[in-house]
Amino acid sequence: MKWPHCSGNLLLMEGRNSYLLIGKIERPFSLFIETSDGELIQSVTAGDLVVVSSPEGGPLIPAIMLLELVRTYHTPLVVLPRDHPGTKRLKMVVAVAPSILTSCEIIRGTHPEQHLLCSSEEFNGISLRGDEDGVFIDGEPPGCVPRYFPLPSGACEQHFS
Repeated sequence: MKWPHCSGNLLLMEGRNSYLLIGKIERPFSLFIETSDGELIQSVTAGDLVVVSSPEGGPLIPAIMLLELVRTYHTPLVVLPRDHPGTKRLKMVVAVAPSILTSCEIIRGTHPEQHLLCSSEEFNGISLRGDEDGVFIDGEPPGCVPRYFPLPSGACEQHFS
């Protein structure tokens, strides 16, 4: 299903115990991905997606802040090694790419491949794809209808100033 781009809004997919928060990239930038082996640089273009997954649910404000830290402030992403103890404490993870596939079978925070995002079981296997006109979502669970979530103008500046 295609969701038309609605400037100033995010898309929210809420499940019983988890959610995905989806935003669109509006201006190109270079995304830095920090790994234990070095640094990767990924080009991000208008229409690409930035998606925050919260496999255990929780409040939306931190997810909005994480999404905007990446989308607006171009904060680098940190990828942990698979055996790092911090992976167990990650409540939210983020991916940035033209298309993203969710999976409940991967370890949170360990994948530099931005097309793959850790999710809860209820959101496993969802395919998200963005372009300048909107967001395409395939495989959403029955009864889960994405909805627009308005991002108040200046919301991030209020939190980060």
